[in-house]
Amino acid sequence: MKKKFIFSDVVNLTLKEIMNTNKNVILFGLGIDDPKGIFGTTKGLDKIYGKKRVFDMPTSENAMTGVAIGMSLNKIIPIMTHQRMDFFLLAMDQLVNNAAKWKFMFGGLKNTPIIIRLIVGRGWGQGPTHSQNFQNMFANIPGLKIHVPSFPSSMREILFSSLTSKDPVLIIEHRWLHNISENIDFKTKPKKFKSVKKIKSGKDLTIISSSYSTFEIMKLYKFIDEKNISIDHIDVNSIKPFDFKLILKSVKKTRKLLILDNSVHEYCSFGSYLISKLVSEDNNIFVKKPINLSLPDIPSPTSFHLTKNYYYSSRDIVNKIGFLLGKKLSYP
Repeated sequence: MKKKFIFSDVVNLTLKEIMNTNKNVILFGLGIDDPKGIFGTTKGLDKIYGKKRVFDMPTSENAMTGVAIGMSLNKIIPIMTHQRMDFFLLAMDQLVNNAAKWKFMFGGLKNTPIIIRLIVGRGWGQGPTHSQNFQNMFANIPGLKIHVPSFPSSMREILFSSLTSKDPVLIIEHRWLHNISENIDFKTKPKKFKSVKKIKSGKDLTIISSSYSTFEIMKLYKFIDEKNISIDHIDVNSIKPFDFKLILKSVKKTRKLLILDNSVHEYCSFGSYLISKLVSEDNNIFVKKPINLSLPDIPSPTSFHLTKNYYYSSRDIVNKIGFLLGKKLSYP
């Protein structure tokens, strides 16, 4: 029977499911056993599984990532959590030069199945060093899987599928997702993870989004429907690997595309890559120039008044939809 759960509770309950059935799974990260338990996602797990399986870590990201690699080479599956992706930059040496490359350097004889949760998200006062999403950079590293969940059910599917991955998995969570709710039946197994899902079907325009940006589009559904606009809305839950065929089929149908990626910069972004891949598949696929909405090429401001203009608003998105469809739309 389905029951409504918020995203953070789904993470917590899914980790319990995983740890109950697989004794080789351990959790660690800075603040993982704090009273708040990383936005509630790890709350109380140390009381259930003890300090040998759920433990805090010192502020030494590179060292602890190296420890995780050693564990993974010895049949332990570490799930490591960083409350801010910004600070995970300190672990890039271990991630890039060891975890991602290990199977290539040793002929596939050994793998490093590490699961790393990285939390991103904007907010007042966070500024340039506490709000960054480096998924573009991570996607350029061979050997890594990059997942960007939107719905609580997607996060559950990602966690379960990551357990069977032979490659390191990065799960990038937007912290504004943690209060998003969904009906989930925990008595049944999660569905097979899909990197790309169509969550609304239409014929006029294809809209592609991921993570919290998906909900920014969903907030516009009522307005879009009232304007008799029919959209294909595709939710991307993995930027590496991802299902290109489903996206290609949709764009071939509508021949118009808007991408909302409200947490990354455009240069070398997934959206830019996707547009170039679509054009290389069919040079005449678009009847109107596609639009890729992403962040400007400057760091996030600290001032709340400046951040209001830094991220795309509902009005901005509606204006771009109107442009693609040749309609004048006025969002309230």
